Amino acid sequence: MSGGKVFGTTDDGQSVRRFDIAGGGLSARIISWGAVVQDLRLAGHDAPLVLGFERFANYPLFSPYFGAVVGRCANRIRDGRFTLEGRRCQIDPSGPAHGLHGGSNGFGRRVWDVLVHGPDFVTLGLHDPDGEMGFPGALDVRCTYRLKIPGTLSIELTATCEEPTLCNLAHHSYFNLEDGGTRDVLDHRVMLNAAAYLPTDAERIPTGVVRPVDDTPFDFRQARPVRMEIEGEQLGYDNNFCLTSARGPLKQAAWIQGASSGVEMEVWTTEPGIQFYIGQHVSTDARGLGGRRYQPYAGLCLEPQIWPDSPNRPYFPQATLWPGQMYRQITEYRFRPG
Repeated sequence: MSGGKVFGTTDDGQSVRRFDIAGGGLSARIISWGAVVQDLRLAGHDAPLVLGFERFANYPLFSPYFGAVVGRCANRIRDGRFTLEGRRCQIDPSGPAHGLHGGSNGFGRRVWDVLVHGPDFVTLGLHDPDGEMGFPGALDVRCTYRLKIPGTLSIELTATCEEPTLCNLAHHSYFNLEDGGTRDVLDHRVMLNAAAYLPTDAERIPTGVVRPVDDTPFDFRQARPVRMEIEGEQLGYDNNFCLTSARGPLKQAAWIQGASSGVEMEVWTTEPGIQFYIGQHVSTDARGLGGRRYQPYAGLCLEPQIWPDSPNRPYFPQATLWPGQMYRQITEYRFRPG
């Protein structure tokens, strides 16, 4: 099934389609490349809620996963190596020597199939063959975006396999609830429902310690601004916050609010962790939505997922998917106008 409008063409000749959906006071544009949320709007708020590009050509060249579904294994795996059922695996490194978001040709950089769509939803699918990017076993993935009352972007991610493999998917939108990314998000107020976080080394790999947030700059249990300077430098948050020890029922993980717009967003998810990244590395000469020039801190990410580097940390929640099981993540971004 196709439908929608042609948004662009990849270098190897695949058509990328775009779908406009609306419902619950929201409107969105979804593209089949990377299952990307290209644009998201809230009635009564003029600016886009997410960062994105007007032209498809800018996505493969410049996008730091704007709006994408990343996988097969979101986040980082040390040295791109892990062992599963006695099989040693080396996955494609997309960062400096480490696995990141599934590798250089991860899910966020591929054209997904359009399976079904309607006025307020679209379902995309992807078949990932055995050995792709070094991951064992084939994986079949589905992503459904649905706009619901009240002001909710609902994301359902499912996957099945025929051999043991890893599956850890995450939605990677960059949010700005003020002006769509013209200015930074450092004055956004944030609450994270997490009593612990994962410290990282200089290459952003978890050290293995699960550290309480008490008396640290990582304590967001009470809403406060993102801005946190240490010796005159903004702390570059890019860490997993530990919500629970396993996937479970839908629960509130986070809340953010634009400082002057008053627009609010709640994040509800089934996942045990949420990666909080404040976009310090965002910088591109390509114009964003509405011609905006995105600079560092133009948007922040709240990415529900399994904890990073879990294959190498057996005491973390695990991303292993077994034959006969279904991976199922539900994440909802719920918006309210200011």
